[in-house]
Amino acid sequence: MERYDLLYRLYEEFDTGTLRATQEFVDLFPPVDSTVALDLWEEAETDLDERKSAIREAFPGVGDTFAEVAALATREQAFTALDLHAKYGRGLNVLVLDVDETLRSAGNTDNEIPRETLHLLTRFHEEGVPIVICTGQTLENVKGFLIQGLGNELVHSGDVSIVYEAGTGVFTPGHGADTKRLLYEGLDEEIQGVFHAVRSRVLSEAPEPLRRGCHLQGNEFNVTLKPNFETASDEAEEVIDRALVYLLDLLESCVAGALGVDTDPAGRARAYYAAQDPEIAEVLEESGETPGAVDTPEAMTALFERIDVAYYEADAAEVGSLELNKVAGVETAFEVLGIDDPFALVMGDSKSDLRVMRWVADNDAGIAAAPVHSSSDVLEHVTGTDDLRFARGDAAEMLRTAAALNRLAALDG
Repeated sequence: MERYDLLYRLYEEFDTGTLRATQEFVDLFPPVDSTVALDLWEEAETDLDERKSAIREAFPGVGDTFAEVAALATREQAFTALDLHAKYGRGLNVLVLDVDETLRSAGNTDNEIPRETLHLLTRFHEEGVPIVICTGQTLENVKGFLIQGLGNELVHSGDVSIVYEAGTGVFTPGHGADTKRLLYEGLDEEIQGVFHAVRSRVLSEAPEPLRRGCHLQGNEFNVTLKPNFETASDEAEEVIDRALVYLLDLLESCVAGALGVDTDPAGRARAYYAAQDPEIAEVLEESGETPGAVDTPEAMTALFERIDVAYYEADAAEVGSLELNKVAGVETAFEVLGIDDPFALVMGDSKSDLRVMRWVADNDAGIAAAPVHSSSDVLEHVTGTDDLRFARGDAAEMLRTAAALNRLAALDG
């Protein structure tokens, strides 16, 4: 309990709130051509050094670490970090991070990654912690905003990997022949044929209102319909609900065509995926599209079992491969990055992220955190493990806890 007692002393005896504010000012102060502004920054840096020196003197042997923890984390974050270290006995050696509604959120950050979050990611990189960005977005979209936010040098450092399109491909710059791994090329011809058929027909055969209300995301493999309306709006919800029903029927037709059976949709895909996913079942019920009893050939069911249909309320309807989920992508990223014994912080909000969270939990390979507005299944998992939840748009809150964990763990190294 000695370390808990020391941490208690730290937050009782020192003005850690002012220390954190000063550290944040020094770290995030924008470059400006002003002598007055520069003088202000230098005064803050001097004050920061003095405050940290006082902590170093008060805690012999651990003063450097405690000064950094106090400058990074609130009392609650610091004690959470110490609890995590007591439970797992190690620090984090990789970050696995979703983007939309995790690192950035349309709710209160103008859908951009906040500067504080970007700064903390840069600090993890400087301390040798690889970063795996794990997203359903296209590679080009992700590369663009990462380079803009983190810089070209960091993104191409060899310690950053991008798992894109929810695991269909992995891009890790600086690794030669392993820089880009197209995981979907390993799927058999039958599955690839189904996806080719869905992609080639999805817009051309869509009803006119759906063609006007949706667009096809520019994926390499997955088939994703996105709304032509603001995400989370009533219009987006309505059109994505219709898109889900349409995709289910189209998938059934394409699977039937691949197997050479009756291609007239009979509600087989609707029935199968409704049984797998309560959210899909709810959309079908509310839309009046719930199928009656259907007889599904075993060969068709066997293909459905390999294909994922994902529904993201008012955001997207997607057909993907269950053999190419985020877990497969993350495992590949770890392999390319040379992470043999991962202990990851997995941050995400959706069902695809939940698979990674469960994978690290099952393999003693990390911890999971989620924003408070995540899907119910994600929140159930997170609260049932370490209860690492953070406010919408404030991924930095969790990253500060993670940084404190690594500093405390380093005391044992």
